[in-house]
Amino acid sequence: MAPAAAPGPVRLLLVLLAAAARPAATWDLWALRCGFSADCECGFGPDLRGLEFDLATNLVGQPLVRQQVMKGVREFLENPNPVKPLVMSFHGSTGTGKTYVSSMLIRYLFQSGLQSPYVHHFSPIVHFPHAEQIEQYKESLKRWIQGNLTNCGRSAFLFDEMDKMHPGLIDVIMPFLGPSWVVYGTNYRKAIFIFISNAGGEQINNVTLALWRARKDREEISLQDLEPAISKAMFENPQSGFWKSGIINEHLIDFVVPFLPLKHHHVKQCVVSELVQQGLEVRPGVVQEVADSIPYFPEEEKLFSSTGCKTVASRISFFF
Repeated sequence: MAPAAAPGPVRLLLVLLAAAARPAATWDLWALRCGFSADCECGFGPDLRGLEFDLATNLVGQPLVRQQVMKGVREFLENPNPVKPLVMSFHGSTGTGKTYVSSMLIRYLFQSGLQSPYVHHFSPIVHFPHAEQIEQYKESLKRWIQGNLTNCGRSAFLFDEMDKMHPGLIDVIMPFLGPSWVVYGTNYRKAIFIFISNAGGEQINNVTLALWRARKDREEISLQDLEPAISKAMFENPQSGFWKSGIINEHLIDFVVPFLPLKHHHVKQCVVSELVQQGLEVRPGVVQEVADSIPYFPEEEKLFSSTGCKTVASRISFFF
């Protein structure tokens, strides 16, 4: 009797896995050169000056992000033989720039940006929707990672909405994040893993608010002010993909990147950028009205945007 067909999302993932994990005999010369060469290409063409300039010019209100991202990427790329892949974890509330920065980072590292065949994006809602299929997802995800690292050691893997990932699933990729795993025919330690999560966002907001009330400027906020609260929120929330995760226990995340809540003047900067991007006239009155239309918290001070800059683009049409 033929085996039953896998459910839709699983079947699709298995088809993709079969394509990714093709036998060594069918590897193209480009992939082989990528795997064994010290200057592995695979469409990898980092532009750190461009990244640094774009972060400084277009990322609003996130001094710690600029610092952590540039430090992590620069140190990683300056080492021709890294001991482990670069693992970064982005944390913050909705609309603070996590997806924006991850896309920007990939754009400046890979010649085809997010369209590169060596950049892989995972969403728990799309790729791992059913809790009862977690064992199938584990096997599929492990094979997918290994297959693509075999194809190119300079691959990048983005895991979005980690706060919605089924607990226990992400630990299947632990071997690929450390220094001791062996992936035949490639240097997997040149890979990049980015986790994106709202987990810790509330804690970041609370710490930022407390420091503001203590008259500490956001430029003075350090990673040490925020990291303990973020780690606790990640590890102790049973709904989070990092709940009691070995990735946290084994300290496999190299850089925790906190995204601070955005203030009113930051939102105005987002409005100006969006107007320019849409080719619209930048009218001070419109900028003010759009920024004012967004809810702010806490109730007394109305200091931080409840949705960051996430709804700016959709609100602009109401004021033209």
